[in-house]
Amino acid sequence: MDDLGRYKKGKSGRDPHELECVETATGLRFVELNHAWGHGSPVIPGDPDLRIERPATHARDGVTAQKFTGNMHISTHLNAPIHLIQGGADVASLSIDRFFGSGVVLAIPKARWELVEVADLEKASPAIRAGDIVIVNTGWHKKYSDSMEYFGLAPGLSEAAANWLVEKKIALFGIDTPFVDQPLATSMAAHRNGPLMKRLPAYYKAQTGRDAKADFPKWNPAHKALLSAGIPTIENVGGGVDLVSGKRVTMQATPWRFLHGDACVVRLMAILDPAGAYRVASGR
Repeated sequence: MDDLGRYKKGKSGRDPHELECVETATGLRFVELNHAWGHGSPVIPGDPDLRIERPATHARDGVTAQKFTGNMHISTHLNAPIHLIQGGADVASLSIDRFFGSGVVLAIPKARWELVEVADLEKASPAIRAGDIVIVNTGWHKKYSDSMEYFGLAPGLSEAAANWLVEKKIALFGIDTPFVDQPLATSMAAHRNGPLMKRLPAYYKAQTGRDAKADFPKWNPAHKALLSAGIPTIENVGGGVDLVSGKRVTMQATPWRFLHGDACVVRLMAILDPAGAYRVASGR
C-alpha cells in the first residue's frame, strides 16, 4: 500500500470479494464469515428493500456521504434477546466478551426443510465446549439470494437442539440460513402475521402431503429457546465459512453499541494462528 492506504495496483481498497487475508507481521489468517451488506442485499419477504442514498457526492460537493433506511435483519446480523423475548437484553446491553473468543464452525449439511438435531451436534467435530461461539454450516449459504428457495425451503435448528446448546452454556450461536428456525416455524408460513410467503404452505402440502402448521405448530421455538437463555444469535452466515468448517477457531462478531436495538449487522470473522505465537498486547 502507499501512504494513503491505497493498493499500489490501483485499487481503492481491499477487494470486497476477497474471503481471507493474512496479516504479514503476525501470520494471523482472517476469514470472512459474512455476506456483504448494501444495496441489493436480500431482505426478508414482506420487508422493504434496504435504501441507500448519497446526499453528498464528490462531483458536486467534493465529498461523499451516504445514509440508509432499513431494518437490521439484513445480510449477516446478530439478534439480541429483546428481538423475541419481552424485557430481554438489547444489543448494547450484551456483554462484549460474547462477541470475541474461541469457537467451532461445524459442517452439518442439510437439505430443504431439514432440521439440525441433537444427534448432529453431538457427533459434529470439533466438539462443542461451554463458552463457545458455535457456527453451523448447513451449506445453505450457497443459495443466498432473493428467492423462494433461500427463504422458504431452508433448513433450521430444532427446538431440542436449541435446548441442548443452552445446556452446553454456549456464548453465541450462528447459522448460514435466513432464520434460526426452519421457515415453516416462522412467519414465512402460517404463524403470527403469516404466511409472508403466501405460496409456501400450499407448496409444502403439494411436496410432502402434510400440513405445515400441524408439522410445525410452534412459532420460532428454537430461536426463542436460545434468546430466552440470553444467547445471542447470528443469521445469514456466509462468506468463507466453507474454508474453516470442521475447525476450532477464534471468532469475532462485532455489532454496533446499539441502544434498544433488537438486531444489528455484524462483521463476522474467523481468526486462525497457524504458528501459535500470537499474543495480545499487555497494555503497559
